[in-house]
Order: sequence, then structure tokens, then C-alpha cells
Amino acid sequence: MEPEETGWASDDVYCDQRGYCPAINKVQSRACAQQWENGKAMADMTHSTTSSGPRNAEEGVITRFLRATEIDTRLLGMIAALLIIWIGFDLYLRIFDGREFLTARNLWNLSVQTCEIAVLATGMVLVIVTRNIDLSVGSVLGFVAMIMGVMQAKWLPQYLGFDSSWTWIITLICGLVIGTAIGAFQGGIIAFMNVPSFIVTLGGLLVWRGLAWYVTSGQTVAPMDSTFIIMGGSGATGSIGANWSWVVGVLACLMIITGIVGSRRQRKRFGFPRRPLWAEYFLGCLGSVVVLGTIYLFNSYNWPVGIAKRYATEHNIAWPEAGLDIPYGIAVPVLIAVLIGIVMTFIATRLRFGRYVFAIGGNPEAAELAGIKTRWVIVRIFALMGLLAAVAAAISTARLNSAVNSQGTTYELFTIAAAVIGGTSLAGGSGTVAGAMLGALVMQSLQSGMGLANVDTPIQNVVVGIVLVVAVWLDIVYRSRAK
Repeated sequence: MEPEETGWASDDVYCDQRGYCPAINKVQSRACAQQWENGKAMADMTHSTTSSGPRNAEEGVITRFLRATEIDTRLLGMIAALLIIWIGFDLYLRIFDGREFLTARNLWNLSVQTCEIAVLATGMVLVIVTRNIDLSVGSVLGFVAMIMGVMQAKWLPQYLGFDSSWTWIITLICGLVIGTAIGAFQGGIIAFMNVPSFIVTLGGLLVWRGLAWYVTSGQTVAPMDSTFIIMGGSGATGSIGANWSWVVGVLACLMIITGIVGSRRQRKRFGFPRRPLWAEYFLGCLGSVVVLGTIYLFNSYNWPVGIAKRYATEHNIAWPEAGLDIPYGIAVPVLIAVLIGIVMTFIATRLRFGRYVFAIGGNPEAAELAGIKTRWVIVRIFALMGLLAAVAAAISTARLNSAVNSQGTTYELFTIAAAVIGGTSLAGGSGTVAGAMLGALVMQSLQSGMGLANVDTPIQNVVVGIVLVVAVWLDIVYRSRAK
């Protein structure tokens, strides 16, 4: 039965949890709203007793826990899959190779290797949400990387000299501008010429890869600027050290707590249901434990002896008999990826642009009729994707300390797989940046584990392809059951 009119019912009439008063066929009263918000409303009607009571009785402890904390079950599934992958490879390597997968060194390297795909996946979420696809991200990365490599190794030194403090700044700015321009160009073709994104970006995959080869005729360009390579996490300067890592960890914990408190206040302000206090405390403690545990893990990986001795010599530090244990801490590319993830989450969930993106993915025709300039939104999405491809190119080039023609090969496959595994629906309309970044970690864990297990590259590609198909199938099953 639907309400005949909107408005408040009389203050002495109680309604069910949906805010509907079956007794008088109106929207809930102020008294009901206050009682439900305080969690004190009693189901004293036949309708409420028959619908709400048995359901709550049948719900298990886990279901009530997930409902109270509002934890995404798909996110839990990805975390479980990640743990299974890590433990599985660790057991395999221990039994058959005498090595370990779950070490501070390997997990630190894994975090650095994940950054490029994670950065790309944050943009791919918005692309797929709008029912589009970008197959050119790997080639755009390779082309921009080659441009940045040539600028540092050949062009700028002619005018600025070697090791100029302006070299890496000019290089990075030019790379970001070129990547953004490429993305906007492809987005303009898709939006204003009505060419399917699959065709445009498939052509871009071939065009930009060919131009990347043409820049240097396929030759490798090296070395990069000494300051520029810090973005790749290589060497002793590629991380921020133990002390600053703990500072970042404490700030992250404060941000988590502030976010939970702010969300609760906003819900109270607009009359939305709030999580129980114990759930808020649990989420705050869980987030803080995960952050501080990660910092502890990163600080457990120390510099190699050779690098530590060179550092001691350069800074006139006496070398003790037991040696120096200097932790790496958080790698710079990991910081960049996390910051980009935070910014992209803010764009997707807090800005009007993000709401437009999800509106277009949910129903493009309705979004157009609502006054959203859908074509310009598409252009901006692909321009943003190009910008992120340039950031990933900078990280990749800095990590390798060179620009090679094969950079970014198959990255489009890993990026799309990461977004889909992270819960982004290919049907459009839904997806999360955090899920995509976690999906990137899952994909890189698979690749890294198979590499340590000496699995041939073709077989690795077979596994990645199977994982992508299974992820799409699971998405279809999940959504069909959610209806």
C-alpha cells in the first residue's frame, strides 16, 4: 500500500522502520522519526510485528554485524582472495623452493610495483562507470614515458645543462600536459563524433604505441634526472624513512577518525540513520590498526649493507660492528598512489562532477534530460584518464631509471581487470576507487607470485585472462541476486 499524500502524520501515531504509517496511510510523524533515530521504537502494530520481528530473529550474528558496520561484502571477498593468494604462494615457495613470499622485503616491493596499475585503475573506474572503456592507457603511458625520457636525457640538457634543478619539474609538467591533451582528444572524438570508445581507444592503443617507437626508433633512453627517479622508489632516496613514515601513519589514523566523526555528524544533521557507537569505534580501531601495521611492515625492511655503508661514508657516520639498520619506510610512489586514491575518491563521492559521472552511468538519457552536459563530462573523464596515465608514466620511468619502448605493454588489461575485480560494473553506474586499488594489488600479487614461482609469462597471461572473465561473471551473479 502506497501513501496517499506526503507530510507528517500526527505525533501520536507510530510507523514502521521505513517511515510509513500504515494506520493512517501517511509518511511518519516527528515522534516516530525521533524514536527510530534513537533506536527505541517498538513494533506495536501487526504489520511491523510480522515483517520486522521475524527477519531480525532469523538474521545471524555475522549479518547483523555487517549491517551495523556497513562493511561492503564484496570488499571482504577481495580481502579474503588477497590473503588466499599470499598464503598460497608463501606455502608453495616454502615447500618447493625454500623461499618465502610473506616477507617485509617482498611486500614492500609488491607495494611499489602495484602503484602504476593502481593509479591507472582509479581513472578507469570513472571511465567504466559511464559505460565506456579505455584500451589505450598502456600505450599512452609508453608514449608519455618516452617523451619524458628524451626530454631529460637529450633535449633539456642542451639548454639547462645536466642535473639542473628545473629538469625534472619541466619534464613532469610537460608529461602531464601531453597525457591530459591525449585523453581530452580521444574523449572529444567519443563525445562529439559519437565514435564508440572501444574503437577510439583501440586505435589509440596502436597509434600511441607506434609514436612511442618513432620518438627514438625503439632505442632505450637513460639515465633519468637524479631528482626525478625519487618518484620511482628506487635507491635510498626513494622512500621517506622510518620517522616520517610513523608521522604519516599517525596523520592517516587521525584522518580516519575525523572522517568517521564527520560522517556521523552529517547523518545526524540530515536525519539519516547512524551506525551504532560500537560500530564506529570498531571501524576507527580497525582502520588505525591496519595503517599502523602497514607502517610497521614497511619499517621492517632495511637498506642493503652496501647502500647503508655508502650512506654512512657520505654523512661521516662511524660504521658499527653490528652494522646499521636503516629502514626504508614508505616508498614515494606508494605515497603518490595513496594521495591520488584519496583525491579520486573525493572527486567521485563529494563533487558534483562525480555525481554526474554516476548519473550518466546509471541512465545516460535521463542524465541528458536532467540538464547534465554529458558530452563535456565524457571529455573530462578521458582527459583525467590521460592525466593519470602520465602520472603512471612518471612513476614507471623513474622506477626503471630509463624509458623503453615496451613500457605499459598489457597495462590496459591489468587496469581493466583491477577495476572489474574491485567491483566496477561493466554495465556502468557503480564502482569504487578503493575497490579498484585493492583489485590492482590482487592482480600484482598474482603476477609477482607467479614470477617468484618461475611460471612462464604466457601462462601468467592465461591466468590473468581467466581471472578477468571470472571477475565479470561474479559481478553478473552478484547483481542478479541483488535485484
